[in-house]
Amino acid sequence: MTSKDPSKGYVAILGWSLRCIDALEKFDRRYLIVAPKWAEDYARKHDIPFLSWDFERLNDRSFELASNLKEMGIDVAIPLFEETVEWAGAINSVLMDNPRLLGQSMLFRDKSLMKRRAQLGGIRVGIFEEAMDQSDVIRFLKRVNQTLLKLDGDPNDPIHFKAFDKAGCLGHRVIRSPDDVAAIADEEFPALLESHLDGWEFAVEAWIKDRKIQFLNISEYVTLGYSVFVPATPELEKYRDKITEQIENLIEVFDIDFGFIHPEYFVTNDGTMYFGEVAYRPPGFNAFELMERAYGFNAYQGLVLAFDPKATQEELDAFFPNPVEDALGHAGCFGVYPRRRVVSELSLPSDTENDPYFEFHELAPPMETKVTKRTAFGTHWGLVYFFGEDPHRLRDLLKAQEELDFYV
Repeated sequence: MTSKDPSKGYVAILGWSLRCIDALEKFDRRYLIVAPKWAEDYARKHDIPFLSWDFERLNDRSFELASNLKEMGIDVAIPLFEETVEWAGAINSVLMDNPRLLGQSMLFRDKSLMKRRAQLGGIRVGIFEEAMDQSDVIRFLKRVNQTLLKLDGDPNDPIHFKAFDKAGCLGHRVIRSPDDVAAIADEEFPALLESHLDGWEFAVEAWIKDRKIQFLNISEYVTLGYSVFVPATPELEKYRDKITEQIENLIEVFDIDFGFIHPEYFVTNDGTMYFGEVAYRPPGFNAFELMERAYGFNAYQGLVLAFDPKATQEELDAFFPNPVEDALGHAGCFGVYPRRRVVSELSLPSDTENDPYFEFHELAPPMETKVTKRTAFGTHWGLVYFFGEDPHRLRDLLKAQEELDFYV
């Protein structure tokens, strides 16, 4: 374990991640893991600084937690997962004596409020509404297609149905007809409805300190919900200056002084940028691990620097690399979901295993033979990792994985 410097920030990590813990063991900051009780035995056994807490829902005990952390000398709370973002806002509003941080965290958690805030700030967004039941979804689908001047018999332009406060693709459906609406269960409401945006969808990871971007990564999606790689191809990286302007605008509109954001955008053929959504926590699909493979820096340690009120600009400048030019290569991963309805074993395709860009996988043998039908974008069964010098070859390789069977 790296020795800790008491003159630097003492951070509370909200959520359980062994990769994050390993990174902090090798970093010079004191830390405390705040996570559910099920992790306590493991933490005690391995001498991990730990505080048990139930994050099921935000309640009046958030002040109790904040007070306890303040008494311990904690400087800042850092959310690891979507479910802990509001908790971090509530805690930091007490630790930093800044009530605005709680309201800000609620914006980051509610996709509808988030869109309205962006729209009020002059950020370009698509058409959106809230839905309380299936009839709202059908009404929105009809209204959008009437606006697009669709005639009877024309195929509908799709709309998107998204959970208000879930991460990534969870709760995300593409709706093309009233038949698709019938499959939505009552417990999925209320939800956000959005018009479909034609364009190239991509994600950004930005570490922010003193309202300034310290490092900005562009993650290129190959297929949303399946594959991503970093750094992006030159064709997407050419928009870096425009993307940087969008992030700076986001910092102003959402009043972000510090921390880490993970927004998603669409860029059209004429270079117009549309805002999708923004999260105030690390991205899914192990993007932090992909960045470490591509650049060599530990993104979790960068997360601590961006949140730590005692971090200096000199530290930040020394820590982060130069985007793209300092990359050792391109790192990507593919989320595997069985293509068959019945499977009996894990079988890595020879085309994948023998490819020089293939590195390793995190797939496990199937626990049962029947594959549950994928609802919406669903959840992958594990990730397969690749690394290489040519971003176009990597992009094509990730796309090709969609036609292979990993479970047979």
